[in-house]
Amino acid sequence: MKKHQKEIELGNFHTILSESNTWKIGGFPLPDGSFHEFREPEAVVIVRNDELYVRVNPFTKSHPSVQFLDNAKHMYYSSEPIKVPEDGTISFQWKMRSRPIGTQPNDLYDGFVSVNLLDFTTGAALDFFAGNDQYASVYAILPFPGVQVPETKKTRYFCIFKEEKSFNKREWNEYQITYNRTADEVVFAVNGEVVRTENDVPIKFNEFTVALGLMTEKDLSPEGSTSLHGQGIIGEWTPMKVKIENEYKNRL
Repeated sequence: MKKHQKEIELGNFHTILSESNTWKIGGFPLPDGSFHEFREPEAVVIVRNDELYVRVNPFTKSHPSVQFLDNAKHMYYSSEPIKVPEDGTISFQWKMRSRPIGTQPNDLYDGFVSVNLLDFTTGAALDFFAGNDQYASVYAILPFPGVQVPETKKTRYFCIFKEEKSFNKREWNEYQITYNRTADEVVFAVNGEVVRTENDVPIKFNEFTVALGLMTEKDLSPEGSTSLHGQGIIGEWTPMKVKIENEYKNRL
């Protein structure tokens, strides 16, 4: 078995405001032809030492009826998705820091900083959320607007959060997500330690758009959004290292 390795650095944050070849503002087209943008109008954006700093205080964005559109307040997407190798692994590694402002104590989902790996060909989402005093790894297949999720004999839609408190609170931490398409396996690691492994992934993921987000995750009520009460957050990210490893079977 031969292996071919490739490494990509996804940073270039000094172009973050220009809708460059690296980053663009996130969002989704809506059925009425409009576009819901994940952009907080009063966001403060700073780039220095190749790191991205974004402060929003308070959150103002919401949506009355679509959960994902209500969750994401301010978000950047990588301009192009990163392809998953047919046979092999892809790994995403980065550092981020979360400093919530006025969020509810012991409530991660009242305001957090995120990296989301989004496959818009399958509805897959592999994420890390970092809050004030805990973080969560997220493994999901979701009905994103306009995305056709493949049929499966297993549960088609799900979102499984796993919360942990063992990390450097309000400081920099290193996160890593590795997906093995051949083995149908996802591995989550924090500061070099594996914190979660998901086996028997029900569908094959094809590509990942990288998203950097300031978010909440509060369930919609019959009356609409419940996610805003004057809270905000500061999020910071380093450039991301992406490692792609293909495996090739020896041929006679």
